[in-house]
Amino acid sequence: MTNSTIALLHPGDMGSAIGACAVRRGHKVLCALQGRSESSQQRAKTAGLQDLGSLEAAVAQASVVLSVCPPHGALQLARRVAGCGFKGLFVDANAIAPATARMAARIIEDAGGAFVDGGIVGAPPQPGMPGRLYLSGDRAAEVVKLFEGSDTHTVDMMGPVGKASAFKACFASWTKGTWALLASIYSVAQAEGVDDALRAHWSQSHPDLVKQLDAPSLNPAKAWRW
Repeated sequence: MTNSTIALLHPGDMGSAIGACAVRRGHKVLCALQGRSESSQQRAKTAGLQDLGSLEAAVAQASVVLSVCPPHGALQLARRVAGCGFKGLFVDANAIAPATARMAARIIEDAGGAFVDGGIVGAPPQPGMPGRLYLSGDRAAEVVKLFEGSDTHTVDMMGPVGKASAFKACFASWTKGTWALLASIYSVAQAEGVDDALRAHWSQSHPDLVKQLDAPSLNPAKAWRW
């Protein structure tokens, strides 16, 4: 699948970075910036995305829709795209539960479209620092071809819709779940006045714990997700 027209919904930090990868591959990437923030508009411009204003206008011209949004908005976005009568390929790359991915698939497929489940792992991709997009569903191989040779490295999990979301959920449960446990332990240490001693000991015995403890504070824009 070359020189495709992709509607990217929406150009946040992750979405715009993946969109830029698609643009560098030669695809036409559309977005809908009506009502979006100034920072979103600047990200889209930097990434080389073409603004068509409304979601409906972007979807009408696209053969592929790539959904990258906060998890709680995934189903609503799928419903909006389905409501446009979209018959192309819908790629849901959101951090949602496998059951939610299957619900989104039914919404898109009932409207006549095709669905691929996706799970993004890692930071927003950029030259020299690639990200990874796990995919599942009957047409996952088409999405692999979309990003072939780009800094968005794709993995076809060779399974049904829900498999990629399950992988993402398990991976995130480890990275975010272990931090939540670590933060709880450190909160007790602070309350009991032994946090400095604990941090000093960890620095010697488990230095990676200290790095993990500081991770959310290094990215305040995403701290709510931790």
